[in-house]
Amino acid sequence: MTEPYRVVALPGEGIGPEVVDASLKVLLHLAKLEGFSLVIDYALIGQPAFNEFGKFFPDQTAQLCEGADGILFGAVTRGGILELRQHFDFFINFRPVRPFETLLDKSSLQSHKIQGADILFVRELVSGIYFGPSGRTEDDNGYYGFHTMKYYDWQIRRIAKVALGKAKERRGLLTVAHKENALPQIPWSRLVQEEAKHFPDVIVEPMLVDNLAMQLVREPKRFDVILAGNLFGDILSDIGGALVGSIGLLPSASLNERGFGLYEAIHGTAPDIAGKGIANPLGTMGAVVLMLQQWGETHAAINLIQAIERVLALGYRTADLAPQGQEILVNAETLTELIVQQLGS
Repeated sequence: MTEPYRVVALPGEGIGPEVVDASLKVLLHLAKLEGFSLVIDYALIGQPAFNEFGKFFPDQTAQLCEGADGILFGAVTRGGILELRQHFDFFINFRPVRPFETLLDKSSLQSHKIQGADILFVRELVSGIYFGPSGRTEDDNGYYGFHTMKYYDWQIRRIAKVALGKAKERRGLLTVAHKENALPQIPWSRLVQEEAKHFPDVIVEPMLVDNLAMQLVREPKRFDVILAGNLFGDILSDIGGALVGSIGLLPSASLNERGFGLYEAIHGTAPDIAGKGIANPLGTMGAVVLMLQQWGETHAAINLIQAIERVLALGYRTADLAPQGQEILVNAETLTELIVQQLGS
């Protein structure tokens, strides 16, 4: 018998506990069907961790995550997530954007604009403006705050290699988000193109980030892999929520050099709907798909994707998808039960 996979669940706060619990219910049922076993450990992060230990990312949580096969993360308002990413050097962030065929009418664009789109955002996750020198001080003009965007060349090169590798596996186009007309000291385009010499089958397309944002909503299907730094990747990938119909549908995987990963939806804590049972758990379930794929449990990942697609095809929708006509409004618990039922069919 193979060793069980050990997953550390970090529900966090807001809707985090709801979407994590729903996704673990699906994962545990899937494990029984697919013949692998799981051990689930829980730990605190964010405000609940600060209340208990005085730290947003306490040592106890870090130690529990060590040696796990994956971390399933919910959401936090502030504190904890940046420390977690940096602690494990989760510098690779994958954010796939693919619309569900049955939800094309939920897109902010016309259906034909988004049908068949398949975009992979590759975001550098442990450097840039979120981790550079920052603070508040004053001078003769008054008080001011500052955050510094800082990138070592080697940090750009290592994420470039990952993005180029993904583009080679896919359609061979890598779009590089940059703002070198205003930020010339951070040469993303040049460094990526230098690394691209080792990937002759990949076309590298540098694009100013503001133009890229416009092109994403004009012609999303033209894009394949989009590489971006931490700040630009954060903003651009959220456009994917408008493309597919809801930010609640989008998953992400954050990996380090060893392939150890953190899996989460890209949405936040959504405090306005927390505790109401109406959060959409599909983004976190999509993150479970990414975790299964990383483990090599390909059949289980396909099973889960197909179960979700069948439930959506039956017309079930959470509130963020604005059900109308013949569609059926369901809460997170009911949607989860429906997906569990479909897993065995």
